[in-house]
Amino acid sequence: MILELFNIIIKILAIIVPLLIAVAYLTLAERKVIGSIQRRKGPDVVGVFGLLQPLADGLKLFIKETILPNQSNILIFVFAPILTFLLSLISWAVIPFNYGMVLVDINVGLLYIFAISSLGVYGIITSGWASNSKYAFLGALRSAAQMVSYEVSIGLIIITVLLFAGSLNLSTIVAAQEYVWYCIPLMPLFIMFFISILAETNRSPFDLPEAEAELVAGYNVEYSAMGFALFFLGEYSNMILMSSVATCLFLGGWLPPMDLFIFTWLPSPFWFGIKISFLLFVFIWVRAAFPRYRYDQLMRLGWKVFLPLSLGFVLLTAGVLLGFNYI
Repeated sequence: MILELFNIIIKILAIIVPLLIAVAYLTLAERKVIGSIQRRKGPDVVGVFGLLQPLADGLKLFIKETILPNQSNILIFVFAPILTFLLSLISWAVIPFNYGMVLVDINVGLLYIFAISSLGVYGIITSGWASNSKYAFLGALRSAAQMVSYEVSIGLIIITVLLFAGSLNLSTIVAAQEYVWYCIPLMPLFIMFFISILAETNRSPFDLPEAEAELVAGYNVEYSAMGFALFFLGEYSNMILMSSVATCLFLGGWLPPMDLFIFTWLPSPFWFGIKISFLLFVFIWVRAAFPRYRYDQLMRLGWKVFLPLSLGFVLLTAGVLLGFNYI
């Protein structure tokens, strides 16, 4: 019993520790890539090529004073960033890094991720409400509306993939892409899914909850030190999580591009990591390249464009598969 518990703890740490290191260095990668796009160097002072910059940033946030607003609801104010951070971690339990290399291989893994990502809005809306600040509350309301709007489209896109794979188990979905990745027959859905996860993770050009020109910094405006750091870690962890989900659904997960020796001699988790890194690069590239959407444009895109298109694809896919007796 104790040995089994110890084994589970080791597996959890084997996921969480590399994830936190990846989050730290994703911030550095973002600053370096955006710096390169804008023809400047980015961080290059702390350590060789700036490689110790994330550690310096983390230490700075750790030793700063935590300021609690006088009129805020202290309990909820402190709990909100912890909730956001924890929710960004527990979704990783069902992500397969290789065949059999998954913490919990449940048949409703996709549904589990969708449920946990839906709960993410609570951390943001409670932080905005507990701060007792109009700016923070407006940012929280924007975020709630935005995340709910795009979750509808994500849900319908997931249903289409489910019809193709015939399972909600992520390992089964990846195995079903052995001959052709779903991004090829479902390219429009892949593009819609990627744009939707940009909105779902509150990333540019859909970072309306943090629109500093209008809301100072959005829902986290009253947070400092570790409270702010936990929101930051939660956001970047969600970016990596959503990239891994997109990889499993559309890019063949851990599968190499072709069944050739030059590809297959590399370990499967390497291919999984490469695909996630590519999607994260596109996240950063989009931030550097596109201006922020207006709020009405964001809502119009979610409800009037993506919702009808994703619903239409569900009906089309179901009709085609039914017509050819695949389901």
